[in-house]
Amino acid sequence: MTVLPIAHETWFVDEPPMDWSFAFEAATLALLGLALAVTVAVRIAATRFPGVDVPFLGALAPYMPFAIRIHLAVSLVGLLSLGYYLSPAMDLEADVAGFALGATMIVVAITMATGWYAREGAWLLVAAGPIGMLEFGFSPVLQRVDMLGLAVFILLTGAGRWSADHELGRASEPSFQAQATGVWALRVAAGTALIVVAFVEKLANPDMGLRFLAEHPHFNVAREIGVGMSNLEFIRAAGAVEVLFGLLILSGALPQAIVLIAGIPFNSTLYFFGSEELMGHLPIYGTMLVLLVYGSDRALRPAVSALRPRRLQASEP
Repeated sequence: MTVLPIAHETWFVDEPPMDWSFAFEAATLALLGLALAVTVAVRIAATRFPGVDVPFLGALAPYMPFAIRIHLAVSLVGLLSLGYYLSPAMDLEADVAGFALGATMIVVAITMATGWYAREGAWLLVAAGPIGMLEFGFSPVLQRVDMLGLAVFILLTGAGRWSADHELGRASEPSFQAQATGVWALRVAAGTALIVVAFVEKLANPDMGLRFLAEHPHFNVAREIGVGMSNLEFIRAAGAVEVLFGLLILSGALPQAIVLIAGIPFNSTLYFFGSEELMGHLPIYGTMLVLLVYGSDRALRPAVSALRPRRLQASEP
């Protein structure tokens, strides 16, 4: 099925009131049921073919806290330089609230980039969500729940290698248990964010999708290649596929394949929307990197696909 590349409509058009009737239409429910069935099928297939060992990727596992910190730091600095708070859907104003929220982003970015008091910076990022809700409301912040996963990952693993905390002895190598729980948090946050966005921007808000396609008609790629699909049908299919990606990430099954497949639509939108799309998607890219690296390591792969945070086993590192 050819679908709309994954772009955040709320980053480029205003969010109209929600309309859940579209989400409960028979055609929409059928596509959502299909997405769930595909997820279950992939999960079953993964019990026989869990993935492939890729030693040079698996060897990068100790550096994943560093990778997450840098993805967060660059994303926060980039968004702030564009005048946004956490995402392009939240414009910062030149007032007391705007300066306070911007300062919060700066402090978090510094702690992440340097790895100095990284856990404290992660706690501040966790608090940045409720603080942002006071200014922007619940929905825009909820759509950035993927950032919460990155913050929890750092809380659990610490700053890791190549950090001031590590050099000063405040952080050690993360344990298997910390990595297992951290990757679970990343999966849950990223998958939830994709599903929330699918409903907010498409399935429970088709008017937003229609407005987006009216301004960017080339994103209806089905019509571009000659498939007779209306914009409304296209929005329904695109939302269902976005839910599918969210469910697959939540399931943790076949992480290597899922990351490579999902990377195609996530990267294709960069050509059209440039820096805003890149800065907004960096936290998701960081999550996908961890899933790919951990999924390529024989010891960590079971933790990636665990439905609950995997408990430390005596035979595991």
